Amino acid sequence: MSKVAYRLMENSKLKILQSENYNYQFDKKNGMFMRWGKCIKDDPDFSPFGPEIADIEISTICSGVKGVGVCKFCYKSNTPKGTYMPLGTFERLLEKLPKTVTQIAFGIGDIEANPDMWEIFKLCRLNGIIPNVTVNGEGITDEIADKLSNLCGAVAVSVYDKDKSYDTVKKLTDRGMTQVNIHFMICEETCDLAYEIMADKLTDPRLAKLNAIVLLSLKPKGRAEDSGYTRLPQEKFTALVDFALANKIGIGFDSCGCGKFVEAIKNSPDAEKYMQLAEPCESGLFSSYFNTEGKFFPCSFAEGSEGWEDGIDIIHSDTDLWNSPRVIEWRNKLLGCKRSCPMYNI
Repeated sequence: MSKVAYRLMENSKLKILQSENYNYQFDKKNGMFMRWGKCIKDDPDFSPFGPEIADIEISTICSGVKGVGVCKFCYKSNTPKGTYMPLGTFERLLEKLPKTVTQIAFGIGDIEANPDMWEIFKLCRLNGIIPNVTVNGEGITDEIADKLSNLCGAVAVSVYDKDKSYDTVKKLTDRGMTQVNIHFMICEETCDLAYEIMADKLTDPRLAKLNAIVLLSLKPKGRAEDSGYTRLPQEKFTALVDFALANKIGIGFDSCGCGKFVEAIKNSPDAEKYMQLAEPCESGLFSSYFNTEGKFFPCSFAEGSEGWEDGIDIIHSDTDLWNSPRVIEWRNKLLGCKRSCPMYNI
């Protein structure tokens, strides 16, 4: 693929990329991201220059939540005996990442599982990249909440123990964070609890400044394969979305759930507006995933799957990752599936 010229500009508030057929503007302060093509109505199929977002797993060490344990539906099958990415590995990976990256979503497991995490976050900031992270509410002291609020653009809090998670949300929003979300995996067995969390958003003062409840799809991988959990039928997903919209509860969903969301809002009078906020699978198109060794996979769910038993090592090579044959092959396959997951029946 031939190189196409682009112009990248940034300051402490904005990062802007300009080219003939692909453009974006990212607000580092509030997280607002806009992308367009030749004109504002064009919607590019993919970024020709590199990922906008990187998903980097800096630890697979996870002890779960006290009294709950590790998640039965963990698609990574993480345990307390995992590994973490040292600062040196992250530094080499950061040097290889295209300058197009605006944000990094970090996977951490236990909040203190990676002793270099805070230095990694600081390094992101020094390079104009906004670090975001998902925590589970376990062990979030005032000191840790201070560091998260000072360094991160957004923090997602997974709900396994409601009180610990809600307390964490309040600690972060009390420190002025506006991009604090709840992450919750939805399936048949957790649907009632999803309604409960939404009702809590309306009544629990700890959630008064919560940004949104993000619904995550059940991934049939890892421990989830034999967990006994089953996918949530479309009609129940639609009812959940309807409840949130009727009660003005901010919601979101992972890219894997985009198709279900589109189906859920298709008869809404505001369907066109909601469609503007729906992003289907973006792996290898606008995003990339790296494991604790710094190896690339299209997304975290692809790691170890057929065709992706081994990732692409860019740390120890001069591979032009974004234009490499394997990534182009994946990209074409995903676009051929109309950005619906070609690996799993979500």
